[in-house]
Amino acid sequence: MLHQQGVDSVVLERQSRARVLERIRAGLLEWGSVEVLRAAGVGERMDREGEVHDGTAIAWAGRSRMLINTEKYAGRSVMMYGQTALTEDLYAARDTMGGVIIDEAAEVTPGDIDTDAPYVTYSKGW
Repeated sequence: MLHQQGVDSVVLERQSRARVLERIRAGLLEWGSVEVLRAAGVGERMDREGEVHDGTAIAWAGRSRMLINTEKYAGRSVMMYGQTALTEDLYAARDTMGGVIIDEAAEVTPGDIDTDAPYVTYSKGW
């Protein structure tokens, strides 16, 4: 979205791209996130492969499942879409726009964030 507004940015990731994409993570998106992803132009695969639900069930410590009905209590559905798939989509969008992603960045430190010339320092690799 920054790129769409003409704002230069850099993504700093502490892991390698391969590591980020091999991690399997859950994927429940609240509806505001779904709308932001669509507005940013990265929702096509999510809309095709994701599943809209009225809520989700959780269970822990051998207890029965408990339904959290977000449609009923928050007036909004949720989207089930794997975090790995979403991360693939975001990487692809960033690559397509020619955006910079620096993998294996360590010791990331923002500076002068309250000025007109903020910056970030980091070391590359471990």
